[in-house]
Amino acid sequence: MVQILMRPELHKFGSCKEFAEELHLCGEDLVLTNQYIYEPYFGKLGLDVKLVYQEKYGAGEPTDIMTEQIIADAAKLGGYRRIIAIGGGTVIDIAKAMAVGSQGGNMDELYNSMPDLKKNCELVIVPTTCGTGSEMTNVAVFSRTRMGTKMGLVGEAMYADKAVLIPELLSGLPFGVFATSSIDALVHAVESCLSPKATVYTKTFGYQAIGMILSGYQKMAVSGPESRSALLEDFLTASNFAGISFGTAGCGAVHAMAYPLGGKYHVPHGESNYAVFTGVMKNYMELKSDGEIAVMNSRLAGLLGCGKDNVYDRLEDLLNRILPKKKLREYGVTEEDLGAFSKSVMETQGRLMAGSFVPLDYDRVLKIYTELY
Repeated sequence: MVQILMRPELHKFGSCKEFAEELHLCGEDLVLTNQYIYEPYFGKLGLDVKLVYQEKYGAGEPTDIMTEQIIADAAKLGGYRRIIAIGGGTVIDIAKAMAVGSQGGNMDELYNSMPDLKKNCELVIVPTTCGTGSEMTNVAVFSRTRMGTKMGLVGEAMYADKAVLIPELLSGLPFGVFATSSIDALVHAVESCLSPKATVYTKTFGYQAIGMILSGYQKMAVSGPESRSALLEDFLTASNFAGISFGTAGCGAVHAMAYPLGGKYHVPHGESNYAVFTGVMKNYMELKSDGEIAVMNSRLAGLLGCGKDNVYDRLEDLLNRILPKKKLREYGVTEEDLGAFSKSVMETQGRLMAGSFVPLDYDRVLKIYTELY
């Protein structure tokens, strides 16, 4: 059994200038980013690179159509030896597809080619949020508009060659993005620790990430949202630890059940995970209260200063102080959606559902959605 995968080289820099100088960014590099990120941090460096601004192709999380347009336009810029992805989850996921995509190809063809995708050029990923951990994984998630759902694109060729951490890039992160992305990292860590593929190595990184994130939230609950500025490096590191953990162990039912909500109602990924997170955990407990979930509950109880029997209520109380939780109907979800969402999860999210702590069937998934509605 594989114990842990750590494919990208991991680098850390004190500034964007140090990063650009050490990696020798030049005209042979295509930088996929956002203008509001690039200009304040890299604009003054006068870099001679090919630039593609993701937001010119649409807002929100990545879709198959958006990605196809970017791949086609990037090909018109001429040859490049590296893709440098500087951004959040949308930019990172699109860059992964670009690294294995080709001019004129479409996303459906890439999905049909899994897992035998081939990399076309070197890929360097620089996250600008503290949530995805995607710089360490070979997974990218897209809204497949022609199918009406979100699905993961997975392949060995989609690992970055280099993952780069620059805490400076988080300094301008709006609080809402910080909240949803860091909760996403927390869910990554919890799900990877409970995964059937978890190992002592992945759990070491996963539990460390959980401790760092909850400690940061507790400090913010006392000192207020602005206190996060002193914690950004910790959150970026915790997100990376969670990425290392789920890069091997994978995620589970929380992510699987979040995808229909994000796909139909365009709820940010971290927030959609949060919407179903504790509901899934409480249902796991109804089905199996021993094994790794007992270890998880004991650890959470120690971190949260509560009894093991009410860890998820106490956790939800803490998370509510960072980002108030909504019921599914507050996002526009209808009662008719609940069955459709459950059907979609069972039919299209088999990869993620296989990572659940215990197997969940259609009736259990529908029960969870109904309880959260």
